[in-house]
Amino acid sequence: MQTPVGTLSITERNGKICTLDWAEGNMPEEMQIQLNEYFNKSRQVFDFEYEVDGTEFQKRVWKALLNIPYGTTKTYKDIAEEVGSHPRAIGGAVGANPVPILIPCHRVVGSSGKMTGFSAGDGISTKETLLKLEGVL
Repeated sequence: MQTPVGTLSITERNGKICTLDWAEGNMPEEMQIQLNEYFNKSRQVFDFEYEVDGTEFQKRVWKALLNIPYGTTKTYKDIAEEVGSHPRAIGGAVGANPVPILIPCHRVVGSSGKMTGFSAGDGISTKETLLKLEGVL
């Protein structure tokens, strides 16, 4: 699927989303619809199930990311305080997110509000594009 941040594909397992990649590949129709709505600014929350692989800690962090509202950001420190960890550990878990955009890791910024790493797409420029779309930048 072509999007403003590149070509995206989805992997499913047991009917649940398990990865989102910047690559050619399959994408279920419902996922295409929801992503198109997101990129057209008519959807702020995705409503499908995930089955993502990760450690229990990573899954706690990813769950916290799902609570960051559209059009807002939190810092790595904010997330660390929520899950009882250290910002560096949060950075590692955020970077391991298997479904960026869907679990909105792009909404996590440095303590000063500075754009920090983004492991998907074209890195920081992809993160900035997503935050501009959501009206943050």
